[in-house]
Amino acid sequence: MTKPTITQDPWLTLLDWRRRVSGLYEKVRLTPDRQAAHENWRRERDDLFGGHLQSPLPPEARADFRGLAHWPYNPELVFEAEVETMPGERFVVQTSAGHDLPLARFGRVRLPFGTLDVYWTEVYGGGVFLPFRDATGGHESYGGGRYLLDTVKGADLGSAADGELTLDFNFAYHPSCFYDHRWSCPLAPPANVLKVKVEAGERSIPL
Repeated sequence: MTKPTITQDPWLTLLDWRRRVSGLYEKVRLTPDRQAAHENWRRERDDLFGGHLQSPLPPEARADFRGLAHWPYNPELVFEAEVETMPGERFVVQTSAGHDLPLARFGRVRLPFGTLDVYWTEVYGGGVFLPFRDATGGHESYGGGRYLLDTVKGADLGSAADGELTLDFNFAYHPSCFYDHRWSCPLAPPANVLKVKVEAGERSIPL
């Protein structure tokens, strides 16, 4: 289980959370066996959600927490995707709490079941952001979409030697606002809505 942090200071516990998430994704990138990496990712995320002071879960939900729900690992939903350069476009997306978040679209990836735009979050430091919503949204997963990459928060699955992005949909996860409305999360833009079901990664209800 996650060891409790020494301090109760919210900023320092947030720092600790970010470090742990970044370290977890580093393990994912360094583990050749992707299914083993995924099992460890699930296990460590469950520990964080159940025991960390910065868990997205509301405090009253942590005592009975038994783990996040996922689809079984599917190796056919792992891709090394070339990022096609797109005309630069800057715009603002709404978060779940109605706030504005500036994004810059810089590329697009083509997958067997559709295309997804790739964004840069235009906040301090910035980072690659790849959200999506699929046909499970609103039923078997969060209606606002899921995240695959959010490197400003440490969620980085890596790249191939030639720069292709590693997109493993088994690592798709819900934004924090799915668990508690006190969080404000950017929702998947219209360009990143897939017509098919992506039955991999985190789901909203157990199998």
